Amino acid sequence: MLPFSRYRTTICSLPFFPAYWMEKEIRTRPGITMPLMRARCKFALALLAISFLFLVCPCCGAQAALLLEEPYGFFGALNPTGHTAIYFEHICAETPVQLRPCQPGELGAVISRYQGIGNYDWLAVPLLPYLYSTENPSAVPARVDRETVRRLRDNYHEAHLEMLGMKVPEGDFFHGGWFELVGVAYERRIYAFRFNTTRAQDEAFITRMNAGENISHFDLLYNNCADFTRNTLNFYFPGVFGRSVFPDAGMTTPKQIAFKLTRYAHGHPETQLKVFEIPQIPGYRRMSRANKSISESLMTTGYAIPLVAMNPYLAGGILVDYLVRGRFHLIPKHPDKLGPTDLAALTVTDKPAQNLESANMPPAGAGTMDLPDLHTNRAAAFGMKEIATPHE
Repeated sequence: MLPFSRYRTTICSLPFFPAYWMEKEIRTRPGITMPLMRARCKFALALLAISFLFLVCPCCGAQAALLLEEPYGFFGALNPTGHTAIYFEHICAETPVQLRPCQPGELGAVISRYQGIGNYDWLAVPLLPYLYSTENPSAVPARVDRETVRRLRDNYHEAHLEMLGMKVPEGDFFHGGWFELVGVAYERRIYAFRFNTTRAQDEAFITRMNAGENISHFDLLYNNCADFTRNTLNFYFPGVFGRSVFPDAGMTTPKQIAFKLTRYAHGHPETQLKVFEIPQIPGYRRMSRANKSISESLMTTGYAIPLVAMNPYLAGGILVDYLVRGRFHLIPKHPDKLGPTDLAALTVTDKPAQNLESANMPPAGAGTMDLPDLHTNRAAAFGMKEIATPHE
């Protein structure tokens, strides 16, 4: 044991530490034993540890991410709006239809709305299987073929998804199926818009989702995956995400939701919004396409020709709307790319973001986030007329 005269060289003897003053008191009071001094030092250490916990408050912060998923295949050519889902760091899937707080070491789950999967309105899948159909990041191939994707999906379905019912189909062009729940990164590229939440919000969301009715009322136009995401984000940011008359004709699209989250983050730096790219694993399909709004879909695809033939005035109005409001940019030029072994980046709060270079540089005062500049296109940023939906 260190002599009493040398004991002050330890952490307990720092001037800001309560044990320092305890020691001074002890040295002026003969007869007090060393065990009493050690007990007081331990007590002071415990107080310091508790104070440190309150300062860093690790239990208060949490992360979530809006997943903007690009359209792919023939259906993606017909409807190039894509898909959207929400990832939560501290919300895990007890089953695909039951949520719970995550345990240490778990990466969280992805929640979204689908059509035709067991008549459920929403389903939750752990992050790694959602992206790659496996729970082992080292098992994700660098390149896949149809047989590999089928094997990985079948293995995960057999182990974890059969509770949805044997009658739930795999899915095809006309109907959704459980294939949509796993191996998404083999189908398309995904952009993750990560933002801050709190664990208290996550726990309230778990309670709400587990207690609510989980029965499908899917509608492609007005109750789709983007509407689910919109309502979920309104739970965390009340009243921020409404429907837009322009440029989406009152419908909710994935690109519109991502735009509104980006716009909100510009005015609220505490969200610490940061954009990541999760690349598509090559080999199974052709590379996916960029997400589009409704007016952008009509003006940049074959729909424009019959639209002009049927009603040139309507086509002209949609063209103007597209040129004024429909061409907003969301993705930075060089977002950080996340592979199967890098997904923990979605769970870490950054200091001010470093990849600020984007299609349009953010203005002064918005430099703490890697966000595209919404101020360079005021019509896009502030001209979107919204329909309030207070009861959703």
